[in-house]
Amino acid sequence: MQTLLPEPVRRLAAWCVVLLLVAGVGAVGLWLIGTFRTAVTPVLLALLGTALLGPMYRRLVKMRVHRSLAAGLTCVAVLAVVGGATYIVVSALVNSGDQIVASLRQAAKGLTEHFGSAGTSLDDLATNAKELLGKFGGTAASGVLSGLSVVGEAIATAVLALLLIFFFLRDSEKASGFARSLAPGSSGELVEAMGRRAFEAVEGFMRGTTFIAFIDAVCITVGLLILRVPGALGLGALVFVGAYIPYLGAFLSGAVAVLVALADRGWVIALWALGVVLAVQVLEGHVLQPMIQSRTVQMHPAVVMLAITAGAGVAGILGMLLAVPVTAAAFGVIGELRTRYESEVGTPPSAAGPDPGPDPGPDPGAGSDPRAG
Repeated sequence: MQTLLPEPVRRLAAWCVVLLLVAGVGAVGLWLIGTFRTAVTPVLLALLGTALLGPMYRRLVKMRVHRSLAAGLTCVAVLAVVGGATYIVVSALVNSGDQIVASLRQAAKGLTEHFGSAGTSLDDLATNAKELLGKFGGTAASGVLSGLSVVGEAIATAVLALLLIFFFLRDSEKASGFARSLAPGSSGELVEAMGRRAFEAVEGFMRGTTFIAFIDAVCITVGLLILRVPGALGLGALVFVGAYIPYLGAFLSGAVAVLVALADRGWVIALWALGVVLAVQVLEGHVLQPMIQSRTVQMHPAVVMLAITAGAGVAGILGMLLAVPVTAAAFGVIGELRTRYESEVGTPPSAAGPDPGPDPGPDPGAGSDPRAG
């Protein structure tokens, strides 16, 4: 049967079988995630939180603090930081939300005057912003957790994720042994290495993204305050939150800032605001990301956009937030497998030394005295 098909066709058939198997496993995985989304969502959020808080916990452990106490202090610290940041962001958005919406409505009217009916949809969107946001938020939340109210879902998920963060931090030293115990046969070392590489990729992504989001938000907020754009603090909060959705979040938050500047300060200030946003994005893309995330998994922007789109289709807003870290972990696993494969296959034969050739046998002159005879 093998002689009936040429070698290229057999190779193509083998790759098709591999792709079908991978697609089938992926489909089953997505189905399981959708079925058990109530339990999967806090676990994923807890893994992201553990990756972000790992350095603080390890520093406390090095200071000879008990592991349980170190994990508890870390959770209390993150609760205080996240709670304070949430309060600042929410209060900034609440205080300037009506002003931002009014500015967007005014910008839409200005676009309508200059471009005819092109701004009508923007005006309608600004008028019904709260209704659209409520419908979209309800749809996204129902795709993540079902049967509970939005507030109850968020509180339950946050509490469970915080408890899981505590246990993940405290028992992190047992993770390698647990991974080895799950692996069949002698593959425990490989499973442990893949898990370690994936977690390092997620850890680097979370730390780098948080630092970059903070710098972006501060720079854009300062620029908008200098330009006296109304709602600068709220717009800076939007920039910080949107930075966790690469490319798309920065584009949307920057567009809102430019539209608000256009509505209240005119075309000149709007162009200056656009320059500030673009300058910050150039700083992020050419300086911050190469410098801060140089040791993490690097992904092409097209891969990031496809991951965000797929995450939005699977789990709405939460899927958009989790898509890039999950993709970074997958790239980390692939990188570990590639490294091991190249180390096993790519060793040249000459590395073992030159071929001595056939054994010539014993030296006929060995053991005989040259002075004999």
